[in-house]
Amino acid sequence: MTTSLSRRTALSMMAAGASAGFARPVAARSEDWAALGKDVKSEFQWAWRHYVERAWGKDEINPVSGTSQSFFIEGHDLGLSLVEALDTLWIMELDEEFQAGVDWVKTSLDFDVDGEAQTFETNIRLVGGLLSAHLACGDPVLLAKAKDLADRLMKAFDASPHGLPYRYVNLRTGAVRDPETNLAEIGTYATEFGVLGQLVGDDKYYAAAKRAMKHALDLRSDKGLMAANIHAETGRFISRNASIDVYADSFYEYLWDSWELFGDTDMKRWAEECLGAMVAHQGRRYDGRLWFPMVDYETAEVTGTSQTVLGGYLAGLLGQAGFKAEGDDVLRSYEDMQARYTIIPESIDVRTGTPRGVRTGLRPEFADACLNLWQGDRDERYRALTAVHYRNMKATSKAAYGYTSLTDITTRPMAQGDNCPGYWWSEQMKYYFLMFAEPKRIDLNRMVLSTEANVLRGFVKT
Repeated sequence: MTTSLSRRTALSMMAAGASAGFARPVAARSEDWAALGKDVKSEFQWAWRHYVERAWGKDEINPVSGTSQSFFIEGHDLGLSLVEALDTLWIMELDEEFQAGVDWVKTSLDFDVDGEAQTFETNIRLVGGLLSAHLACGDPVLLAKAKDLADRLMKAFDASPHGLPYRYVNLRTGAVRDPETNLAEIGTYATEFGVLGQLVGDDKYYAAAKRAMKHALDLRSDKGLMAANIHAETGRFISRNASIDVYADSFYEYLWDSWELFGDTDMKRWAEECLGAMVAHQGRRYDGRLWFPMVDYETAEVTGTSQTVLGGYLAGLLGQAGFKAEGDDVLRSYEDMQARYTIIPESIDVRTGTPRGVRTGLRPEFADACLNLWQGDRDERYRALTAVHYRNMKATSKAAYGYTSLTDITTRPMAQGDNCPGYWWSEQMKYYFLMFAEPKRIDLNRMVLSTEANVLRGFVKT
């Protein structure tokens, strides 16, 4: 159960943060970006050594205790963190570590498992991770592994009369479970499936992904909004809440990404229409800050006043799709939360700007948004904000054997949990490095990242 914090508590937290030596934005001209990029690489390599020593091939490391835990199938690890880290290792030119990871995938990663995996998470993390590693080094075994896994996930699409994937699929038998799904879990396949299809010469993967997205888009209300929850068997919405973050976020990212990757004009049109509808009917200002709380998808009446840290991605997406002013406004809302609380709370009451809970999980969305906005115009302000995000993570989440989630952002020091989520290896450390180091192995002008920050275009052969 989450607990709301009073305004007095929030003010106390702000004062504590100001006196605790946490990072504040510095003038971009005074920052040595190359040195900061080297620091990011050093921290990543340090954490990676602990993963290798204590959790090699496991899904996730617990950095306080030095233990590990499964993510997809309890008791059966699929090397989640290892696969997530591969293209980051490549970009950072940690070639020995990268090759060791590839060798493990080739000899030890087998998806013929009699166990249920979450279709959406398996795609963005493992299919995407394997594809980006293949694009980096060209090893055909990585592509074969990605195809094998995608073929198993396709069973979740095939079982639905509308092509809306079930939430879970047994990787061995193809049996499916849980048709009560959501936009994110039916609509976050097009980039990985599209790239896979191009590489193997089969458009069935992208066609399945696009069909699922179009089904939901065809259910939009007169205001152009979609409810977040949908049923894979009936094909109808099972809620009335339109959301930009939980249950929906990456659906909207993949519309725009599909345009950038494949030149799909349908996807571009849908992205612009959906984002335009959000701006027109969902955005609300509270104390001058722009937020996008949940609204009824038909009436646009506000149905909930929370906004999660996940919603930070929208700032970057709006900027990419031509809504730059609104993107900057959203970023400022999250920038304010970072300044107030040091670590952006997992969920915020947009009416008061106070946290709805005290836990958080090494979230990367603010850095993601800053990277996308920075790519658009190279404004150093975005780099400076990202530097604060990085340094605050170092100050709060570094543990004995890596970086960990937090159980209480209101204490000083903040109370640490004991888990490093797999996305940490793929997302924020890559965002930081790309912005600060501007690495040689990526063309930032051509780069397209998945929602999990897997590089699907933009590698430079050196």
